Amino acid sequence: MVHGAAAAKKKKNITRFEDLASRLSLQTLPNLSRFLDLDTPKADDEYDYLFKLVLIGDSGVGKSNLLSRFARNEFNLESKSTIGVEFATKSLNIDGKVIKAQIWDTAGQERYRAITSAYYRGAVGALLVYDVTRRATFENAGRWLKELRDHTDPNIVVMLIGNKSDLRHLVAVPAEDGKSFAERESLYFMETSALEATNVGNAFTEVLTQIHRVVSKRAVEVGDSGSSSSAPSKGQTINVKEESSVLKRIGCCSN
Repeated sequence: MVHGAAAAKKKKNITRFEDLASRLSLQTLPNLSRFLDLDTPKADDEYDYLFKLVLIGDSGVGKSNLLSRFARNEFNLESKSTIGVEFATKSLNIDGKVIKAQIWDTAGQERYRAITSAYYRGAVGALLVYDVTRRATFENAGRWLKELRDHTDPNIVVMLIGNKSDLRHLVAVPAEDGKSFAERESLYFMETSALEATNVGNAFTEVLTQIHRVVSKRAVEVGDSGSSSSAPSKGQTINVKEESSVLKRIGCCSN
């Protein structure tokens, strides 16, 4: 009876969290860390733009280690599967502007899908990750991409990531397969190694740079038209929907 009551209480708490998560907006995300008990690094509040990115892909492909490598330059061999959603922030200087990236690491397990789907809202960039040593994770990339586009604008900036490139002797997904998929779906592409810190920073920076280029082009066009009502303001969260026509994306190499 005691165990049954404890299980019921735990289930009730999970239900409460799911309900809370479904009501969250981007404006409330910085406060979520106190519910999730995350060690999220504090970032400088001075920034020109805030871009929300999401990490998606099957469980075990290395999403959490990609995030920790980029945000804190850390790698954990004993990393466990993400429960629900975690996030971190990092600010970068891109073309003379301070870009604050708010990066969400979504759980790959099916039982958390109801929770994580709420966090696609407001995302302007995504890293779709598969494990180069597990063919099934690559084959599932199409399903993840469809879910992403179902919950965001279809022209969101997406980088396809073939992670764990350090395990060269176990590769089950040739780079050419990743490039072909990326070209077919108009994605960027890189192979990375969170363990060796190969291309991790490059991947995140490329996504943020492409989003910023869209924003910069929009600002120039607004200035030329003599209107300032639609120009993005300092610290504004950017939606790329209106700028989708200017995106020119190709699969890029893994080196």
